[in-house]
Amino acid sequence: MFGSAGGRAKAGVRQAHGFLSGRPRRQQVLIVGLASFVVLLAAFIAYLIILIPLTPGVDDLKQVTSARPSTILSADGKELGSFEQGLQERVKLSQISPHVITALIATEDHRFYDHHGVDFTRIGGAMLASLKGDAQGGSTITQQLARNMFPEEIGRARSINRKLKELITAIKIENTYSKTEILEAYLNTVPFLYNARGIEMAARTYFGKPASKLDVLEAATLVGMLKGTYYYNPVTNPERSLARRNVVLGQMLKRGAFNEARYKALVKRPLRLDFERQLERSGRDNHFTAYVRKWLLEWANENDYDLELDGLVVQTTLDTNLQEAALRAVEKQAGALQAVADVEWANPTPPGSTSIGTYTSMRSSIAPFDYYWHTHGAQLDAFVRETPDYRKAVDGGEAPAAALKRIKADRSFMRRLKEAKSRLEAGFVAIDPATGEVKAWVGSRDFARDQFDHVAQAARQPGSTFKPFVYGAALENGIPPEQPYVDAVMDIRAADGTVWRPTDMSGTTGRQMTMRDGLVYSKNTITAQVMRDVGLPPVVKLAQNLGIRQSKLSQVPSLALGTSPVTLLEMVSGYASIAAQGEYRKPVFVRRISDRDGNVIADFGANAPERAMSAASSATLIDMLRGVVNRGTGTAVRYRFGINGDVAGKTGTTQNNADGWFILMHPNLVAGAWVGFNDNRVTMRSSYWGQGGHNAILLVGDFFRSALDAGKIDRDALFPGGRPPAPVRAREEEPEEEFIQPGDLVEGMPADAPQPEEPAADEAEEVEDAPMEGVPPPPPTPVPTPLY
Repeated sequence: MFGSAGGRAKAGVRQAHGFLSGRPRRQQVLIVGLASFVVLLAAFIAYLIILIPLTPGVDDLKQVTSARPSTILSADGKELGSFEQGLQERVKLSQISPHVITALIATEDHRFYDHHGVDFTRIGGAMLASLKGDAQGGSTITQQLARNMFPEEIGRARSINRKLKELITAIKIENTYSKTEILEAYLNTVPFLYNARGIEMAARTYFGKPASKLDVLEAATLVGMLKGTYYYNPVTNPERSLARRNVVLGQMLKRGAFNEARYKALVKRPLRLDFERQLERSGRDNHFTAYVRKWLLEWANENDYDLELDGLVVQTTLDTNLQEAALRAVEKQAGALQAVADVEWANPTPPGSTSIGTYTSMRSSIAPFDYYWHTHGAQLDAFVRETPDYRKAVDGGEAPAAALKRIKADRSFMRRLKEAKSRLEAGFVAIDPATGEVKAWVGSRDFARDQFDHVAQAARQPGSTFKPFVYGAALENGIPPEQPYVDAVMDIRAADGTVWRPTDMSGTTGRQMTMRDGLVYSKNTITAQVMRDVGLPPVVKLAQNLGIRQSKLSQVPSLALGTSPVTLLEMVSGYASIAAQGEYRKPVFVRRISDRDGNVIADFGANAPERAMSAASSATLIDMLRGVVNRGTGTAVRYRFGINGDVAGKTGTTQNNADGWFILMHPNLVAGAWVGFNDNRVTMRSSYWGQGGHNAILLVGDFFRSALDAGKIDRDALFPGGRPPAPVRAREEEPEEEFIQPGDLVEGMPADAPQPEEPAADEAEEVEDAPMEGVPPPPPTPVPTPLY
């Protein structure tokens, strides 16, 4: 076969040679040239035919010209964010100053009304000029629009392939739309820096007026920017911008927009701006909208939607009133706790007060964390060694000791590092247990400063907030809440033979205590025995069924005391399942998505719940957790904030006061907070303020008080079997008193420091988190978002 083909080729060559032989040389050259041209032309046409289906089609054109950004709304219809390519407001051509249109056509495409998308005359002239050394562009307004509309499909590289794609798309545009529609689309989509997109936002940004009011000089200035927005930016390069404006005026003169006298008068005018960056209409993002954006991008990709063009309306579950209450609570209470940390670590002997006011009043007169840094030199060195600056220096060949010394000598750097490490952080989230809908979400004290989300990203040890899963598993296994246990330290042998001996800071009594009171008073000794009787697998299974579905739970005995890291979102979801009488609902943050015409294209609010725990066991567990806020470690939520509804909850603290937790359940709403430092090697100093029952509880209590006062939740709502509690006397602050656990020396405190008296017995305190034998401290957590 190949031989015959080769034979035919040779025969063809001989024929061509015979055809050319005997002819004059000039004819031979002419015939060969003509044949080559025909072949090249045929190849070019074939290539164009191949490119046609690879360029945007009519449907793509119509979608882009009618594009609208998708918006994110709260549950009550307030805009939370959008997917705009920039700040943009589309206007009709009749709403744009005629000076803009005249300047645009005169400068960019004076034969606009004479061609059909591609000006071959202009292309030929540009090619000749380029050959002479005067590089010129031959793109029409329609071709520029094609690039602006489809930057990814066409590209901006200087190549014949890009130019051909642009040419084909321009012809398609001209065959689909009128000249008026093309001009309107172009002027509404062209970018003008400072996130301004389109002539309307450009007019407001640079001249403080709508596009309809632009005068001839202002129009010439903006049109002049189109040649190079950065190079001819009138804000940063006024001289270049003025010169370019005058070039545009010269083109307008050349095309008869005005006479010579008018031109000479105009070019003498100065460049007058009224510049002001336009504010984002939807405000800046927060952790909730950032989480929603990430999820939406994945959803849109899977379902073939373009969030920047399709004008989808995304209704979330966030309640703006509850969100504002959460933001206020985090800002106020976490700010106050920062003052506590600053003051307690400022001097050798801390105030030891239980009053927030004591610390806030002292804050301005101390050097925050000064004593901490003086007594934790090795830790500070470790922090420096973990910075990118140190690693870069060592990787570059600098000796480690020299790099450490040099960086520590940089006062500005060390100040930023210390501020980042000593900044107290917080996370807060609230969920409706009846639907699983997220109603409030605060991922840190300040999104602009710390984008790391302490609701869905940060995995921290939950401490005693994990204990309800242990007691819930016991109830599910038939152990009654009044089952007696001995309050004593016991050896609990793990499957691998290791011995675990959990203790309590408050010591043990040796007396019997019910399982109920073991949870109410958060006794490690009782919880460990319950875990022993139930076994690890049932506890892990129940925790996962109720909501711990992302984090992997370590199957070790100390899991009972919350040593396996989880996220705040998982924990609050788990408590929401308990509050929903044992029914798990996956947390919902997007309720539904509609298209631009209002048609619902996705609904996420009708998911059937999963039975995670029996209704009877969940009702009993809720009753046990009522005791936590009525007489146990969570009483501050009642006497500090006057929360008098049917509520139940749990406090949590991890070793060395690294993490403080509190989660509160109400029939209508479940909310939880975490308080701590991004790096868990930095902790609250005192055992009082380091406990979740004295730190995280402030955020939750403040929030619930606002929610109740605003009528967002029903004061009279009851859990099954519940009844209204007796009224409590609300107090803004606990009475001032000296508080340090007897014998509980804090790192950095001199051993001979005077020890205050033990606190009054009626002040319930969380004492569940003494060091536990056989349980190593958690590994250090790196700072997620370094500020140095």
